[in-house]
Amino acid sequence: MENIILQPIEVGGQTFKNRIMFPPLTTGYEKNGMISEQDMGFYTRLAKGGAGYIVLGDVAPINSFSPTPKLFDDSQIPAFKALADSVHAYGTKLGVQLFHPEYDVDAINSLFMQKKFDEMRQRLHHDMMFFTDEVSEEMLMSIIDKMCACAVRAQKAGVDVIQIHGDRLNGCLCSTRMNHRTDKFGGSLENRVRFARMLTRAIRKAVPGMVIDYKLSIVTPQRGKGGVDEADAVQFAKWLEGDGVDMFHVAQANHTGNMADTIPPMGVQPYGFFVKIAGDIKKAVNVPVSAVGRIVDAEMAERVIESGMADIVAMGRPLLADPDWGAKIAAGKACDIRRCISCNKGCTDAIQNRQFLSCVLNAENGYENSRSIQPAAQKKKVAVLGGGPAGLEAARVAALRGHDVTLFEKTTALGGQLNIACVPPRKEEMRRAAQDLIHAVCNAGVHLCLAQAPTAQELKDAGFEAVINAVGAHSAAPRIPGIDNVNVADAWKVLAGEQQVYGTVAVIGGGMVGCETAEYLAARGCKVAVIEMMDKIAAGESTTILPTLLENYKTYGVAQYPGHKVKEFRMDAVLCENKDGAEVTILCDYIVLAMGARSNVFDAAALEAANIPVYAVGDAAGKAADISNAIRTGYDTACQL
Repeated sequence: MENIILQPIEVGGQTFKNRIMFPPLTTGYEKNGMISEQDMGFYTRLAKGGAGYIVLGDVAPINSFSPTPKLFDDSQIPAFKALADSVHAYGTKLGVQLFHPEYDVDAINSLFMQKKFDEMRQRLHHDMMFFTDEVSEEMLMSIIDKMCACAVRAQKAGVDVIQIHGDRLNGCLCSTRMNHRTDKFGGSLENRVRFARMLTRAIRKAVPGMVIDYKLSIVTPQRGKGGVDEADAVQFAKWLEGDGVDMFHVAQANHTGNMADTIPPMGVQPYGFFVKIAGDIKKAVNVPVSAVGRIVDAEMAERVIESGMADIVAMGRPLLADPDWGAKIAAGKACDIRRCISCNKGCTDAIQNRQFLSCVLNAENGYENSRSIQPAAQKKKVAVLGGGPAGLEAARVAALRGHDVTLFEKTTALGGQLNIACVPPRKEEMRRAAQDLIHAVCNAGVHLCLAQAPTAQELKDAGFEAVINAVGAHSAAPRIPGIDNVNVADAWKVLAGEQQVYGTVAVIGGGMVGCETAEYLAARGCKVAVIEMMDKIAAGESTTILPTLLENYKTYGVAQYPGHKVKEFRMDAVLCENKDGAEVTILCDYIVLAMGARSNVFDAAALEAANIPVYAVGDAAGKAADISNAIRTGYDTACQL
């Protein structure tokens, strides 16, 4: 029997080939708002992998400063047409999400052209606070005209669906929290949603043959500002259906400044956290509904549809991790899907830092035009040393290219640092990364040799023609007086369960490992202090995770000592010097070191003497980094063999 995810569905008179949707995400791929080759490669790859419906996020009908696609001029139509044609080749429907930012675009543009940058920033800040209340009815009508003109251009480009963004300016007007107007666009629910309904009816009239999808951004009691309140969502949806909406994309409203509201990192929101709300909308309307929000595997997606909560499942980050959901499910290999871990490192954090969308688990994501696994010109006998993420990824890719690959791991377990990264609070989903990498390596036919650490001479004697050094790193232990005291422990060993501490604990190092170890210990009853030489604690933590971390620090009473340099470890205290040069004594029972990592060393002399190439990847490449670096270097190195 065909998986329900793959069954076609009728939407607004069009047939969507399956129930897999890629929802609107800002990608950062566009060049000055124009569809780029990077866009083409990315969206085409999603279509090829089996997505039935792709939405191009935040398409602006005006020339705004928003770093998103633009469709405000007929000269932009050919690029959108090329993209539509490319995804249509795989039977995929393409939608564009129309939005207008919550500021006076023309006024901001004018100030920019006049190089009045200070005034521009002041105006932009003012608008983001008050534009919803101050925008005139005349300007609102003009915005609707621009939206409709954009929809017409999209239709000319061969786009299938217009998705109306229910957040941003539109959602602000609908919001009880952001709309303080006293005219016909403010006050009652009918007035607050008036603009949204007028826009919907106008687009229905402008492009009668297109499907209209409405992103129903819902403000819940816990999260969100820019959208309709949950209590009013069903009534609003019914009205929109009468206005011509063909389907609804039900999602958490944002507009709070914290992207964790709509794209929550691991452990912050439960799986499927918006499915029930989508189900409430589905029960009230007679058109298809899509659900989104932490739906991470095929079984979960199937359950959403079988439960009657939604007709279509939208997966953003999961399709970044693995674009082949549709193809793998169709082949009966759903278990081979590389599952998202909701780390937000490569995707959400990158966009907020004005970089482009990528995925730490998928080296090809964002690089679809330059990275792909191709058969090796000459098959070799390859050894991979180390079973952490870099070694596993290198072994997987090398084997898929046709090489005869053997992976050696000195311990009895694969996964490397992922096995301790999954221990701190909210981080258990990191375990999926290790599980999927190990599964993929086994699928690829890699020979596994655990509890073995061969020397270079042994590898040479065994006839290996290339060696990938992925021996990883170890926790750094600078020579500070007292470091050998019995009360000094190592963060990696604490997380691995190899060392135990109790009572009052001083964690030395306020980077990601130190901060997570501190939270882990605090949650287990320790009284914890974090000591960091730099001026900021958790400087490298995700902006979507940091608020939760700091809130837990407050709950557990974790003390923070930024700008403190450690001078000495004592049996009952850490002696520090603050940034003013004053001596500070922090009392403690135990000291836990989280002061970075150093690469492990592999003596490759015998291999090099025999002209057998050795390639270092991941932490072994000279500087301990992160999972993104491990996957990327493992992938790229294996593609060079």
